[in-house]
Amino acid sequence: MLELYDLKILAVDDESAICGMIYEILSGAGFRQVRTAQSCAEAQRAFADFAPDAVVLDVMLPDGDGFSLMRAFRRTKNVPILFLSARDADEDRLHGLGLGADDYIVKPFLPQELVLRLTAVLRRSYAAQLQSADNCLRLGDTVVDWGSGSVTRGGKTVQLTAKEFALLRKLADNRGNIVTIDALCRAAWDDETFGYENTLMVHIRRLREKIEANPSKPRWLLTVRGLGYKLAKEEAQ
Repeated sequence: MLELYDLKILAVDDESAICGMIYEILSGAGFRQVRTAQSCAEAQRAFADFAPDAVVLDVMLPDGDGFSLMRAFRRTKNVPILFLSARDADEDRLHGLGLGADDYIVKPFLPQELVLRLTAVLRRSYAAQLQSADNCLRLGDTVVDWGSGSVTRGGKTVQLTAKEFALLRKLADNRGNIVTIDALCRAAWDDETFGYENTLMVHIRRLREKIEANPSKPRWLLTVRGLGYKLAKEEAQ
């Protein structure tokens, strides 16, 4: 099944610092396949070799421009394009969007803005392929069905409570990253976090009983002492 964070992203910018920053932002957000290029020629080689599923593209490049490069890309593969440029004139934005770009972000930008807007573009563009992956969470032999709120392991199916569902969904949406105690409390109770820490621990223990083969030695739902919890991307060794 296709997963959002397995999609391949090509970032093209003439500044190495910007390329490095985009790489760090997207990798930190969970994207596992990110490549960068700093010129039209380098980008075209990367596009042919890497076959990206989406491109974050600067407008001004040393050997051409992003608008022309987008047209060249689209002749090969109709991938979503998100322009990222210091050129904030309405004419430039309208020109990029008029050519068929999926979004246009002006520098400087917030890291989270880039992640959210790229994610939105990817979900729109690959909705059909991502649908089956989004409906289920697989943790080894354990399968969580988001649609029914059920967990199946070892041939047995149990239901998640509303709080367990909210906690697991928050962890799954940030899989591989630490989710703080405060963030988990807000996800489950949508209220001030004070006083919920002990209750959170109870829900985490019960959630482990449903998703882990050995809740006392969890493979997936891991404690990060002093910070919170995280859902492992791969089985802990």
